[in-house]
Amino acid sequence: MSTATAKQQGSGPVLDWAAGHGPVTGALSATTGAFAVATTGAATAMPPGWALAVGAAGALGHTIVGLRVRNAGRTLATRAASWLVGAGWTTWAMTHGPLTWAALGSLATIGVGIGAAARSTALFEEAREEEATAAAERQIARELSAERRAIAAEWVERIQRVCGITVRVLGVEQWPTGAGFSIDAELPQGGATYAKIAAESAKLSADARLPHGCTATASPGIDQGRVIIDVTTVNVLQEERTYPSDYGTLSLLTGIPWGYRTNAASILAYLREQCALVVGPTGSGKTNMVHTILAGFARAEDVLTWVIDLNAGSAGLPWVLPALNREIETPEGKAVRPGIDWLAGTYDEAMAMLETAVRVAKQRKMGYQDLLAKANTDLLPISRKIPQIMLVIDEGAEILASPDRAMRKLAEKILEVIRIARAMGVRTVLTALGATGAVLGNLMIRREAKVRVALTGGETEGMDLGKMFPGSRGLRVDQAPFKGAGFMGTPESPAALFKAWRILPNQIREITAATSERHPRLDDMSAKGAGPAYARRWDAERTAWMRDLTPDSGAGIESSAAAGSGLNLSALRSAPEAPSHEDEMLRRFRAEIDAQFGTAPEPTATSAEPPAPGGLNLSALNREQEQDSPAQRAALALLLASGTEGTGASAIARALTDEYGTTRQTVVRWLQEWSKDGTAVRIGEGTKARYVHHDNAPGTPPES
Repeated sequence: MSTATAKQQGSGPVLDWAAGHGPVTGALSATTGAFAVATTGAATAMPPGWALAVGAAGALGHTIVGLRVRNAGRTLATRAASWLVGAGWTTWAMTHGPLTWAALGSLATIGVGIGAAARSTALFEEAREEEATAAAERQIARELSAERRAIAAEWVERIQRVCGITVRVLGVEQWPTGAGFSIDAELPQGGATYAKIAAESAKLSADARLPHGCTATASPGIDQGRVIIDVTTVNVLQEERTYPSDYGTLSLLTGIPWGYRTNAASILAYLREQCALVVGPTGSGKTNMVHTILAGFARAEDVLTWVIDLNAGSAGLPWVLPALNREIETPEGKAVRPGIDWLAGTYDEAMAMLETAVRVAKQRKMGYQDLLAKANTDLLPISRKIPQIMLVIDEGAEILASPDRAMRKLAEKILEVIRIARAMGVRTVLTALGATGAVLGNLMIRREAKVRVALTGGETEGMDLGKMFPGSRGLRVDQAPFKGAGFMGTPESPAALFKAWRILPNQIREITAATSERHPRLDDMSAKGAGPAYARRWDAERTAWMRDLTPDSGAGIESSAAAGSGLNLSALRSAPEAPSHEDEMLRRFRAEIDAQFGTAPEPTATSAEPPAPGGLNLSALNREQEQDSPAQRAALALLLASGTEGTGASAIARALTDEYGTTRQTVVRWLQEWSKDGTAVRIGEGTKARYVHHDNAPGTPPES
């Protein structure tokens, strides 16, 4: 009968027959056994000597076993005596009868004696074991190496000299990597805290004559009266370490490795509720850090990664193009999915992605109310079935600080995602070129981006570590002069030196192939909110800008389209000879301008009359016959119509998208070509750049 069955039926106390005997049960078992043998032997005329022989054998056996387990002599004697006394009583009882009052009384006395003796020996054995353990610990303490004792004494003296605090060292632990050691010390009474030692980190490092890049940092101990001092003796940040070749499965809930500390231990980023901010000037290894972050997300089984990079999508292209171009395959020979789930390299695609993220968050809030109620939580349970969406926005902090009107709209969407989507599993990783007031001035970023990385690379300009890691002391840029090195702080780990792994291009391809089957799918509830903008993210027209950036795309577009295996970029082909809808639109456009402004007649080869003065000269539209497509001619017309104010690539692309499907990247290429051949004049730089038609540019005489 099982224990559960016995309890259900209420059949009395449940006995554990596998348990060992204690003093009471042992004595009871011995006396009842002796009484049973004596009664049976007397009734069957059993020879009394047999009981004595069995008792002698039991005493001998227990003595041999006790010697093997190294029991004390007292224990051996007690157990042997118990066997012999019990056997002697059994022999006597079988001879004189076990049912007399003398036999029963003596048996009870023997039982009490056996129990008391067993209890006494048990206590003696426990005390003996405790003493042996204490002796072993004392031996270990005595065997503490002379090097560790010297370290403890040296640092007690150093902390007293530099910080004015007398600590008591409780332990010194050498790191398994051999890069340093940790000191566990007890602070003196009187209000001393670990912060006083942490503030003198630089002085302690100098006093210890540590190599450049090595530090002595203090952090809280097991309680507020203890301090842990990590001392680095080997600068592991100086050497370059490639990304670990183990591409095993990760989870957002157990942390994503972003690099390693000075003790060579990996540091994890926990991003279920936190956003992240990564800053680093040009040449500090920020792009490599972004790839390291994307590698960790690709290995996670509960993360979908969306990337925004308005710099031609350079941060995400290595994770996308090899899969789209079918340059790699899985070890099983299957087609490979891109290493990231969505890539936006244009303004319009980025806006579509952010709007989709907002819709997904709202759809999850409405659709998963029952799941949240069952789980008794207000945080959506993230898993492979309901993955978290991580938006990695390269130079996203600059977008938030940009004065450009279009970028401000993009920034509003980014902040909306950060503000409303935490509980529903949509978080962001923003990058920036520096830790400045413009980047960190946004309260939302300071409040939500608790995982922070500052890649210094020895750069001092724009690296205000005090603003990046408020409350941390002793952080200096010159401590991390190496590319890819800097400081990282999380809610679980105070800001301290770290370095990102170097991830090679071939590793990106390997990770993309190794993790292709691991990527989760967007759950049905979220996909319903995402709509067609998400479902058609890899359509040919949506990814055309990616292929436009490849060196050999210009020569192969037409042939691949004709073969039916590539992109159909018919908008870039020559216009047909017959008048088209676009031609008719341009004709009406010129007619309206002629009617409103009284334009001058266009010059012809046969006309000798000069144009009428005072009209608007539209002869520049004669160049439209030289353009490659109706969309390009429409773009030139919009450029001309913008007048002396000019326009930009984004405005032209938005005006042509519905009619022609033209992307911003294509318009940028046209404007660059027109700037080179003199058709357009570029005014301003960066996000404020605009283009003015040559005929509208200041100082340009009208054509005759």
